Amino acid sequence: HQKSRSLYLVVSFSGSEEPVCGYRGDPESPQLSKDGDILLGGIFSFHSSWKNQKDTYILNFRDFQFAQAMLFAIEEINKSSDLLPGISLGYILYDSCGSIARSVKVALSLANGNDVESALSKETCLRPAQVQVIMGETSSSPCMAIATVIGPLNIPMISHFATCACLSDKTKYPSFLRTIPSDYHQSRALAHLVKHFGWTWVGAIRTNDDYGNNGMATFTETAQQLGICLEYSVSFFRTDPAEKIQNIIEVIKSSTSKVIVAFLSHMDMDVLIHELSHHNLTGYQWVGSEGWIFDSQTAALDRYHILDGAIGLSIPKAHVTGLKEFMMDLKQLNSSGNEIFIEFWETLFNCRFKQSESSAGADRECTGHEDLTGVQNSFTDMSLMPIFNNVYKGVYAVAHALHKLLNCDKTCNNSVKLEPFMVRCINFKTKEGDEVHFNEDGDPPARYEIINWQPRENDAVDFVTVGLHDASLPPDKQLDLICICLFVCLLMQVPVSVCSEKCPPGTRKVLQKGKPVCCYDCVQCADGEISNTTDSFTCVRCDPEFWPNERRDACIKKEAVFLSYEEIMGALLTAASLFGTCMTAAVAFIFFRYRKTPIVRANNSELSFLLLFSLTLCFLCSLTFIGRPSEWSCMLRHTAFGITFVLCISCVLGKTMVVLMAFRSTLPGSNVMKWFGPAQQRLSVLGFTLIQVIICVLWLTISPPFPFKNFKELKDKIILECALGSPVGFWAVLGYIGLLAILCFIFAFLARKLPDNFNEAKFITFSMLIFCAVWITFIPAYVSSPGKFSVAVEIFAILASSFGLLICIFVPKCYVILLKPEKNTKKNMMGKGTNHCICTSSWKVQDSCGKQSKKRVHFRILLEKVDLTSGLK
Repeated sequence: HQKSRSLYLVVSFSGSEEPVCGYRGDPESPQLSKDGDILLGGIFSFHSSWKNQKDTYILNFRDFQFAQAMLFAIEEINKSSDLLPGISLGYILYDSCGSIARSVKVALSLANGNDVESALSKETCLRPAQVQVIMGETSSSPCMAIATVIGPLNIPMISHFATCACLSDKTKYPSFLRTIPSDYHQSRALAHLVKHFGWTWVGAIRTNDDYGNNGMATFTETAQQLGICLEYSVSFFRTDPAEKIQNIIEVIKSSTSKVIVAFLSHMDMDVLIHELSHHNLTGYQWVGSEGWIFDSQTAALDRYHILDGAIGLSIPKAHVTGLKEFMMDLKQLNSSGNEIFIEFWETLFNCRFKQSESSAGADRECTGHEDLTGVQNSFTDMSLMPIFNNVYKGVYAVAHALHKLLNCDKTCNNSVKLEPFMVRCINFKTKEGDEVHFNEDGDPPARYEIINWQPRENDAVDFVTVGLHDASLPPDKQLDLICICLFVCLLMQVPVSVCSEKCPPGTRKVLQKGKPVCCYDCVQCADGEISNTTDSFTCVRCDPEFWPNERRDACIKKEAVFLSYEEIMGALLTAASLFGTCMTAAVAFIFFRYRKTPIVRANNSELSFLLLFSLTLCFLCSLTFIGRPSEWSCMLRHTAFGITFVLCISCVLGKTMVVLMAFRSTLPGSNVMKWFGPAQQRLSVLGFTLIQVIICVLWLTISPPFPFKNFKELKDKIILECALGSPVGFWAVLGYIGLLAILCFIFAFLARKLPDNFNEAKFITFSMLIFCAVWITFIPAYVSSPGKFSVAVEIFAILASSFGLLICIFVPKCYVILLKPEKNTKKNMMGKGTNHCICTSSWKVQDSCGKQSKKRVHFRILLEKVDLTSGLK
């Protein structure tokens, strides 16, 4: 085989004559050819690469099989009476030798007819092309070069294995068609396959040509959309220096990803598998493109099981009746006498014919009667039947287009030129039932089988179909997977390849600085926020009435917190309130039972009973603070508390004023006490209480208390409380109570020096001291206590002050009534001692009573005036 040389077309013009084209350079002879009414061209790499860097090529059984599939289809069509009747198809097949430059040269030879005979003639440049269509090439890069050259000539080109998505661009390659889907769909399908298994951290290796670069570009774009990151993406070509492939091995060794996506041709994979086996790089999950994933030669080279469990996409399995028998029929090879067939025969059986130099160094001489018994090589392997079927369908597509174009019925008109768009418009079914048609880009429907490498016991590999991918279906139904055996299939688990583990619900992803988006840290959601999905970038804040659970993956309703009767603190306060009520009732009963005794009558029994009644209400009003707040309970608790306490303090204030005024009166006949009679005491109590009622009415009218949900005090709970409505109203109620308490304390303090026998003012002083101390400490405690504790503080203040009044004022008298009845006499209350001094009503002290103090005289006068209801005679 000669090296390709430059091709020149010389065009000359003379007047009105048509341009004449002349051929310069060595003419090309086809490797295979056959005459016919219509000629089909073919370009295949019968020889693929140099051996030992010499000018010796290696015979490529694979492309030889592709050529045989084309010949089988042509022969079948010529024998058919239904398709192209009366028309015979011929062929011209050239060898591109794996060279893009040579592919272009032979393509021009097919277009111009620049073989040995036509090169000697001087024909017009405007004559029609020699062939109607060109079948081939196998790879994408040669197809791009050929389609660029023949596109302006409108010669259709149909490839069976060129998958680069770039070839779908009809502005650049208007005449290109193919019977294999575009890599656009394959690359996207591979990305979705990787995503299906949760592999988000992968490495990528590609062939450094149009097939690998364009395919990996689409995969990378789709992977980024699906959240998949590439730890590395390297490329090489099979002719690259060994150092470059060694660098790729080092990249794989130093990587952390356990999944490798290999967008390689079978020839490049064969080179890589050799290096991988040399370094024993096992334990990786390989994801492959259709270029190598179902290639039996690659599987045979994997002696160290580097690729066990590999998964990828392949062309759907196919069967063409009679094709295998046609390929295995050696008689037609032996009888042809063609140079390429002779070379094939010698290579297949490792022998040489006499006077042949093509198989120098063969062990024996060829007899021509060899058979394939016991021969196992890539030629006898029919695993590439899907690609053979693509060649077969391509030839039939041309035949159907010609049949339609030539208006074939019983005969055909063979004077019409085939255009590329005519092939794109056909739609037919093969004898096996496969539907063949092309879209506007010249591509067939994108359907793939998902292939899984499953090792067998005898170190062989089964290519098991484990799923399907159909790009014509809706996106969520395109991928259909069944049982898969990955490289850890014996462990029954899917390999993990992630830069960072998935962030569980309740956390969010925070990207690591300077690293891809697949590398991140998982940070727990902040207080009040949740994330209920895996790998969430953000946390969502719960509604105010909800709070995250412990895992922070769901919002649960906050617990409503209020002082209830069921909890211990509420039960204790309730018990204290009821105890105070019962104690007050008991005191009232004692006072009523002994209402005619001097100690009861001497203390203004009417005010005493009114005070006991108000204390009962004070104890009971604390119960309104316990329980779930409602609109009515909120308005009742503060107003009832304010009014009952004013009633209580008014009674104490009335008693204190009476004692003080009686003590301060100058003469026994003074008229001062007439202003503090029973009617005046009732009016004073009513007046003081009415003022508080007016304050409460204004408060309830303008801005009453209302139930309120407090979300701010506690993060994880709702505090049900009563909002004050108007703080002014609340503090006005407390302020008025405090004012009366201070006045009462002042009056009692002024009357503190009454004789011991009648010391009610002293007890009132103590009770008011306790009352004021409780409510002064209440203010800061109330303001600083959270939630229900503020309510408990207010109840405690109510109960403490009520108990203070009850105990200080009434318990000493009950003690005298019940335990010291001898002191509950008029004589004892009058303070008459053992000296039997008789004091007159005048302010002059008799000589016999010289030692009697002036205060005692005043006390006797007081006793005559203090009981305004019944009086002591």
